[in-house]
Amino acid sequence: MAHSTTPRKLRLGMVGGGPGSNIGETHRYAARFDGRYNLVTGVFASSTERSRDFAATLDIAPDRRYGTWQEMAEQEAQREDGIEVVAIMTPNNTHYPVAKGFLEQGINIICDKPLTTTLEDALDLLRLTRETGLVFGVTYNYTGYPMVRQARAMIRNGDLGKIRLVQVEHASGWASTLLEAEGHKQAIWRTTPSIAGKSSVVGDLGTHAHHLARFITGLEINEVSAELSTIVPGRQTDDNAHIKLRFDNGAKGMMWASMVAAGHLHGQRIRVYGEHSSLEWIQEEPEQLIFRPVDGPIQTLSRGFGWLSPEAQHASRLWPGHPEGFLAAFANIYSDIADAIIDRQTDTSNALFPTVEDGVLGVRFVDAAVESNEQGGRWVDATLAL
Repeated sequence: MAHSTTPRKLRLGMVGGGPGSNIGETHRYAARFDGRYNLVTGVFASSTERSRDFAATLDIAPDRRYGTWQEMAEQEAQREDGIEVVAIMTPNNTHYPVAKGFLEQGINIICDKPLTTTLEDALDLLRLTRETGLVFGVTYNYTGYPMVRQARAMIRNGDLGKIRLVQVEHASGWASTLLEAEGHKQAIWRTTPSIAGKSSVVGDLGTHAHHLARFITGLEINEVSAELSTIVPGRQTDDNAHIKLRFDNGAKGMMWASMVAAGHLHGQRIRVYGEHSSLEWIQEEPEQLIFRPVDGPIQTLSRGFGWLSPEAQHASRLWPGHPEGFLAAFANIYSDIADAIIDRQTDTSNALFPTVEDGVLGVRFVDAAVESNEQGGRWVDATLAL
């Protein structure tokens, strides 16, 4: 793996991801995976006592077990050995104030998606990032998979010809019942509009599909026509979305984002069709990329081989036949961000990791989908000049 050879580890802090948090453990694994970070502080829960108790289990020094993120940002900025980057994994409606607070203290950011719950807040974070010259990564982590990067490289190489059709979905079944009524913590905040934002399913899953389609194809989405539905009776927000897409090169597409696809585990998949061939990638079978030329045999490309693109090889660690997975892909995002911070990359326009600009476009996509749905599925402009 061809990441920076600089031996110094970045000093990392975390906000959120405390007791019982799957995403918190994922971030910590990703940070440790390639030895690029030292977790030295954090505010891991809204309760000061629970946060400090959890920090102790992570061997955080007693004087860095802060009670609030505001205290953490201020105190760490004043330390000679203060954190260089903070990872934010809190409910959606808190991303903006937390990220803003750390940016204003000169600290780089890794933030879960969606970036914010309003476009105004997202644009303000973009402004601050550009003014400070800091690195801001957003964890659209599925683009860390080697074969996703292989698909991107093949399309840029012209292997499919002009892209005509894009079918992308992120349809899971985790919320097929009214879990929030049973006290399920994740379900409660993900389905509460004041916390999750304007659209639960598009903000939570649709933004992943949106970024995956943009990342692989290199295309932007110009217009959307959306139908957002609430399938589970009693739910406060939408839990299923069918969205038609028009891309900037004239290609057509369809997105399905769902929390109620009963029986689906994770349900992320993308198919891209060009003039003379197509590609398909399925997240639950991430080691393979299916290439279907019109005038030749179907090919199943596997991770780990030397004839894959440099981007795919860069993201791989193990040899063929020894599967890598979700944590390794997440770690690729963390390691790419570490490279950018250590190398002081102020221009991340060509970065492989998702940037604050990608986060802003995700929020814009949510707004466009909601607007279209409110207007009966009318085609709505989804563009935004950055």
